[in-house]
Amino acid sequence: MDNSLPPADELVLVDRELAQLEARRTQLLARRAWLVQVLYRPARAATPRWPVTPAAPAADSTPRSAQNVLLTLGGTLLTIAAVAFTLVSWGSMGIGGRAAVLCAVTGAALSAPVVLLRRGLVSTGESVAVLGLVLTVLDAYALHRVALSDTDGLGYAAVASAVLAGAWAAYGSALPRLRVPLPAGVVAAQLPLPLGVLAAGGGATAFAWAALVTAAADGAVVLWTRPLPVRITAGAGAALLGGWALLTGGWLSFSSPWSGAPLLLAGAAVCLYAAWRTPGWAVAASVVAGLAVVAAVGGLLRSAVPGDWAVPGYVLCGLALASVWRAGAGARLPRGVRTGLTGAGAATVALGLLWALPPVLGGALGPLARTTEVWSGEHTGPALVAYPATAALVLAVVAAALASVPRLWARCGALALVWALLTALPVTPGLPYAATLALQLLTTAATLWIAVRPAPLTRGLPRPGATPTASPDARTTADRTTDPTNRPATAATGPSGAPATGPSGVSATGPAEPPASGPSAPGPTDRPASGPAGTPVAGPAASPASGPSAPGPAGWPASGPAGQSAGGSVPPPPSAPPRVPGAGFGAPGTGWMPPRPRPQASAAEPGTVLGWVAYAGGLVSAAGALALALDVRGATFLALGAVLGLLTGVAVLGTGARRAVSACGAVLAAAGLVFAGAAAAGLEAHWTGLALLLVPAATAAVGATARPVALPVEITGAAVGLSALGLAASRPAFLALVLALGGVIAAATAVRPERRRFASWTAAGLFLLAAWVRLGAWGVTTPEAYTLPVTVPALVVGFLRRRRDPEASSWTAYGPGLAVTLLPSLGAAWTDPEWVRPLVLGVAALVVTLLGARFRLQALLLLGGTVLALDGLHELAPYVVQVVGALPRWLPPALAGLLLLAVGATYEQRLRDARRLRERLARMR
Repeated sequence: MDNSLPPADELVLVDRELAQLEARRTQLLARRAWLVQVLYRPARAATPRWPVTPAAPAADSTPRSAQNVLLTLGGTLLTIAAVAFTLVSWGSMGIGGRAAVLCAVTGAALSAPVVLLRRGLVSTGESVAVLGLVLTVLDAYALHRVALSDTDGLGYAAVASAVLAGAWAAYGSALPRLRVPLPAGVVAAQLPLPLGVLAAGGGATAFAWAALVTAAADGAVVLWTRPLPVRITAGAGAALLGGWALLTGGWLSFSSPWSGAPLLLAGAAVCLYAAWRTPGWAVAASVVAGLAVVAAVGGLLRSAVPGDWAVPGYVLCGLALASVWRAGAGARLPRGVRTGLTGAGAATVALGLLWALPPVLGGALGPLARTTEVWSGEHTGPALVAYPATAALVLAVVAAALASVPRLWARCGALALVWALLTALPVTPGLPYAATLALQLLTTAATLWIAVRPAPLTRGLPRPGATPTASPDARTTADRTTDPTNRPATAATGPSGAPATGPSGVSATGPAEPPASGPSAPGPTDRPASGPAGTPVAGPAASPASGPSAPGPAGWPASGPAGQSAGGSVPPPPSAPPRVPGAGFGAPGTGWMPPRPRPQASAAEPGTVLGWVAYAGGLVSAAGALALALDVRGATFLALGAVLGLLTGVAVLGTGARRAVSACGAVLAAAGLVFAGAAAAGLEAHWTGLALLLVPAATAAVGATARPVALPVEITGAAVGLSALGLAASRPAFLALVLALGGVIAAATAVRPERRRFASWTAAGLFLLAAWVRLGAWGVTTPEAYTLPVTVPALVVGFLRRRRDPEASSWTAYGPGLAVTLLPSLGAAWTDPEWVRPLVLGVAALVVTLLGARFRLQALLLLGGTVLALDGLHELAPYVVQVVGALPRWLPPALAGLLLLAVGATYEQRLRDARRLRERLARMR
């Protein structure tokens, strides 16, 4: 039927779409004009109004950079000269001259920057000030050499560095335009306490405390000072000295825990305070603080418990620290602090789990490393003899902690750790063989049951589609947002929620941002009047309210008569027609189309993820149990039967890929049972191969009923059948029997319609191979005995194919069947000295050739003719040789020449005959 609109309705629809496009274009142009005005207004204001002269060619370096280079070189040379004078030429002057020279030069170097700064020579003053600072260091050195040579060098250096730090800080505060003195004072302030401790003969602990106190002072400078160079210098000093103090505390926590613990706790307190005050560095500082707390408390615990309990003590400290994530949310700790402390605790727990991993690997992979004979009754010794038994305790504690966290990743980790605990238990306590095997089988049963029924482990976990509950962080943020006394001070607002503007019409935080809403597209019932071109005509509703106090659209200040805002000269971007009241984005009557939703990855169900984790552990445990059970004959049958039952249960009760994998595993377990039974009965390899055919037969029967897992089960059964062929290959008679039985199984499978095509061809191939193997076992060497059983069915199939499809090629229908017999028979005829085979082959080839010519079949004509010609050549070859030997020697070249002359004379006719023959052959099927 015809769904097209009438012309009048279609015209209305087209006009409406054009009006929406034009409104959108107007809004984008207004937005662009406003952005250009905001971005390029400062550049236009800074541009001189007189004509701009052409720019000179760019120099290799600017005057300012050249000046800085010259000043740096000059200051360096003066510093070198002062050092050389102090160290080399000092002895040529008396004590008065020395003092006079040093005082005069130092005073001049420190006073000159005052005059230079008044004249605006900042860089020159900076260079001279650096020279003065270096001279003060030389003054301190000279004072020690001349007047205080008997004092201790380290003590004097500590006092001198403190005096210099204070003097430089005062000098830099008096001349704030100089950038070097204040950072230099901070650098000098790093030395007094460490040097004083060394001068007093303090050890590593006292030096670490001095470094920590200095680092804390540097942190205070970073937090409470404004100049950026000073803060950077102090931050570098705090990181260096604080890091040294914490590393020393960590070393002391192993050698002398009661000395290192206070140092580490004090360092942690400093780091936590810094993390609280500096949100940008909160995570890093909190991680350092958390690691320091763990090292301190763990070191104390390690000194109070036996050696095997040291790692569990550290793990408990890590778990306690990781619990800050949820406990700190109620106390309103900053998120960065909680993240850092939790990360430090998690890292500690991860190291503890890594320490507890070797027993797990020994329990899972130890049985696979077999050093004894199968069914010998001897057992491989444990790989880890003296590993601490507390490794199992670490796994249990961490698993319990993760199980209390209502998150999917935590439940998966808890499940994996419980499996690891059960796997490691036979290793750490050294359980006997029977208990170890029983525990392995119980672990396999438990994990496979969880893989089938994971619902109990998903209790309390949020569903993928459920609305998440607001976290404490979100509630805290919401509280701060809605609290009227806790308003952010980053933006000042004016009346009606509009940003307050300054004299230039720019808000307190930057240029005013235009409203994000687009123009309202006319809806079906409020179509604006349009001009001849279909563009909307602005009416009274489209103009903003005038007056100084009337707010504009979306809370913007209203425009004055001249188009300026009430607060300044920068007007807001032109507003579009107002929205339809109550209409949201993308609603009828709005110009903005709703944003296209981004595709989100579908979250996996908790039960599915937990099921796969449990299933992986169950398979590993099953493999370990089977490998362990090979030590004893009865245990082997018990383990294989248990695994077969468990995997069959998963295949019946499970879903998805786990069901198919379990079905394949059950088939392999059944094959293992058959193989073990044959080995226990003392059967030879070929009898074992014959017995293994029970497995493919069973899978063919199961595949007829268990449709969801039919294909993987049958493929696994076929693989077992191939292994049966390998076992029976040593006895041709049994190999033929196995092939024939395999053909019977495939023929029975071909009864099913969905397997008919593949199974029927497989059955035919197996029967043919069985016949060939049997003929070979009987010593039959006649090729026709092997080829005729293939040729006859192939020709029958080709005949049926040609009856159903007369256009089918004869090469497809009859070519393979004829070639299988004719070509091997031709090769045998050329080496057969008797006359019977060539005669029979020639007759058969003649019949095939005549049939091809009669029914115009290309394959029969060419194959039969070629074989007939070669067979006839083989029979006539002896006579030809005799005739050629009886003729004169000049006769063959003469005959060849006559033949060439005849062909050359009738060349065109021969070409036409050849083309005619080729066309006739091409017309054949």
